[in-house]
Amino acid sequence: MERRGDASRKRPSTGDEEQIARPSSKRRGGIYVPPYRAIAEDDDAGEFGSTEYQRRSWNALRKSITGLVNKATAANVRHVAPELLAENLVRGRGLLCRALLRSQAACPDFTDVFAALAAVVNARLPCVGRLLLVRLVLRVRRAHASGNRHQLAAAAAFVAHLVNQGVAHDLLALELLALLLDRPTDGTVEVAVGFARECGAALGESCPRGLDAVFDNLRGILHDGDIDKRVQFMMEDLFAIRKARFRGHPPVRAELDLIEADDQVTHQVELSSSLEHGDELDPEVHLDVFEPSPSFAQDEAAYEDLKRTILGSAGDENLDQDQDQDQCSDDDDEASGDESAETELTIRDDTDTDLINLRRTIYLTLMSSVGSEEAGHKLLSVVRPGQELELCTMLVECCKKEKSYTSYYGRLAQRLCAIDRAYQAGFEACFAGQYSAAHRMATDELRASARLYAHLLAADALPWHAILGRVWVTEDDTTSSSRIFIKMLFQDLAEQLGIRALSNKMNGEDTAVRDALFPRDCAKNTRFAINFFTAIGLGGVTEDARKLIV
Repeated sequence: MERRGDASRKRPSTGDEEQIARPSSKRRGGIYVPPYRAIAEDDDAGEFGSTEYQRRSWNALRKSITGLVNKATAANVRHVAPELLAENLVRGRGLLCRALLRSQAACPDFTDVFAALAAVVNARLPCVGRLLLVRLVLRVRRAHASGNRHQLAAAAAFVAHLVNQGVAHDLLALELLALLLDRPTDGTVEVAVGFARECGAALGESCPRGLDAVFDNLRGILHDGDIDKRVQFMMEDLFAIRKARFRGHPPVRAELDLIEADDQVTHQVELSSSLEHGDELDPEVHLDVFEPSPSFAQDEAAYEDLKRTILGSAGDENLDQDQDQDQCSDDDDEASGDESAETELTIRDDTDTDLINLRRTIYLTLMSSVGSEEAGHKLLSVVRPGQELELCTMLVECCKKEKSYTSYYGRLAQRLCAIDRAYQAGFEACFAGQYSAAHRMATDELRASARLYAHLLAADALPWHAILGRVWVTEDDTTSSSRIFIKMLFQDLAEQLGIRALSNKMNGEDTAVRDALFPRDCAKNTRFAINFFTAIGLGGVTEDARKLIV
């Protein structure tokens, strides 16, 4: 198996370097041969089109494809794809599919990158995408039949991202989920949960009824309780993700969205065996080994023409970006020179003077107002649509700078949240910033910020899942400063709501709040959350969570 770390340093060879990279036709038995002698021997091996020349060309193509696949990342896949298309992928389509499958199995974290690379190639050469899907489906069959959970999980993740990219049809995803949940075990259900998490957003858009049927099946398995507790926790997390409409799990990341939906070619490959119909899938394994071709010269010339067509259409996107930028800058200079005589010059102020003035006005209004109602009336006349976040940020910062917390800021924030949903979104964004930067704040600032948000939560001015869903009470996800923040927040909530009402809020039907405050992924995290709330004097809210570890 190719190592990713070693292969990532390879580059496609050109010129003399390509000749050095190509092994000699003579077997040297592991003896070191200087590069100049290797070049001389390769030149004498045969002329263009001979069997030995084709073998050397095949070995160079294999090394180049493997190196390009292994060096692909989310940051450079846009540049690796044109380099890969420059190779003869019609001749090397078997090599490309083998390299993609091996690299994805070795590095599952890069599955979305390999799927994006396959999507680019499939849009230009659909035969490559279909061959990759056929081999992937056969790998899923073998892994499921043999019970190899790790290989099955890796192959299922690849299928999920190919569905997200539009290379595979949605029916393949539903068929795979039906296969995994037909006879549920701990391994197959875990793979199904991971698969649904990866491509659930795409299936929800294209075939929502099929996704509903899958989740109904998962719900029945969860109610039966025949699977491991760890897998049950994973299923509950999946239901919470679906309830949030797969927020945080987009089908395709922005940097990997390289192909327009109209340009993509979607293949429909059936997972179930079709031997009775005589159309069993053919992996075409003969494409992975060298076979001399009598029409080698004609095939190479035909791909050169095809390459000019492909890269000519893709050049504006990837290959000639620097030249395009230079030309665009020259065109912009010329256009600006022509338009200067016809239109007036537009001056843009990048010093943020308006923003500074707005913040100054907000600060002076907050400091000079007698009560929250007066401040709210004045601020609403100053802030324009789109500036709500600045007002929320200034209010939180002014509250932190006070020597002690005053309810003036809490009542003002509650009034703003009741007026417009945009202010709720602004305070939610501010909470995310305050919680992530808790280690940079002093104790008084932590106390003021915690009491402000406790006031908003107690008054239901902010949704609990949007605030507390970000607070994962585990040893790994919290720091000493963030634990102080959480302590002050919940102690103030207990004073305002009471232990019973607070417990109902924390252990209610809102799974996002419950699973964040009392994580259920493992007993260690659940026990840590119980001990934490007990240590800060809120043991009454842990009664439901204690039942999980009994």
